[in-house]
Amino acid sequence: MIDYPRRGGPTVLRILLGAQLRRLREARGISTEQAGYEIRGSHSKISRMELGRVGFKERDVSDLLTLYGVSDQAERTPLLDLAREANTPGWWHRYGDVLPSWFEVYLGLEEAASLLRTYELQFVPGLLQTEDYARAVVRLGFSDAAEDEVERRVQLRATRQERFTSAGAPTLWAVVDEAVVRRPLGGRTVMRQQIKHLIEASELPNVTMQIVPFGAGGHAAAGGPFTILRFAEPGLSDVVYLEQLTSALYLDKPTDVDTYMRAMNNLCITAARPDRTADYLTAILNDI
Repeated sequence: MIDYPRRGGPTVLRILLGAQLRRLREARGISTEQAGYEIRGSHSKISRMELGRVGFKERDVSDLLTLYGVSDQAERTPLLDLAREANTPGWWHRYGDVLPSWFEVYLGLEEAASLLRTYELQFVPGLLQTEDYARAVVRLGFSDAAEDEVERRVQLRATRQERFTSAGAPTLWAVVDEAVVRRPLGGRTVMRQQIKHLIEASELPNVTMQIVPFGAGGHAAAGGPFTILRFAEPGLSDVVYLEQLTSALYLDKPTDVDTYMRAMNNLCITAARPDRTADYLTAILNDI
C-alpha cells in the first residue's frame, strides 16, 4: 500500500489508508465505538474514515495507531505520511467553483481506475463527448449558468478525457442505448461531429463501445445509467457509481457490485457486437 503509485489523488489515498486502519482495528478486536472514543469522535466517524469518505487529521491517525498497538516508527511513519498526503488537493481542486463535493470522490476513483465499464441511456458518456456536445449537455442541466461557468464545466470534462489518450491509459468499455446516438442534442452539426468522434474513439485500442438497438426491447439495466470502476491495486475493491440530480451513490459491497456486474454483462450480450459499432454509427451518421 505504501508503494502505491499516487495516481488518483487524495480520494484513493484516503480509501487505502482507511482500509489499512480498518484491518488494524479488526485485528485487535476493537469496536468502532472504542476507536471513536479514542479520537474524541463517534463510531460513524470511524466508519467514514475507514471508507475513505472524509479527510484525515494526523493527530487522529496517530492516536488510532497507538490504540491499535502500532508503536514501531518504521510502521507508523509511512502511514502518517500517507495521512498528510491524502489531504493534498487533487488536480480537480481548481474547478471547485463548479464541482460538487460528491463528484470529487468520483473523479479520484476515475483517475485511479484501470477499467471503467459504463452504461448510458440519455447522453454520450462524458469521457467520449466532444466539447460542443458537452456544452449542449451542460446548458441543458444548468440553464441559468453564465457563459464562463459553462466553459469551466466543459473544460473540466475535457481535462478528464486527457488521461484516456495518454500513455498508460485505462480501458473504457461503454454501452449506450440507441437513443443516445439518435437524439440530436445540440443540433444536427454538433451531433454529426459527435458521431464522427465516437467512430474514431471506438477504434482506439483501449476503448470498446457497444450500442443497444431499439430492436433489443427491454434489458437488464432499464433502471438507469451506472458506471463500474475496477482498480489494478489489490487494496481497492470495485465500485459502482450511480449519479443523481444532486448527489451520487457509491456502492462497494460485493453483493451490490455483483448485481451490477451481471446487469452489465447481460447488456453486453444484448447490445450489438463491438466490431459492428463503427458501421452502426456510420449508418446513423448518414441519417442525420
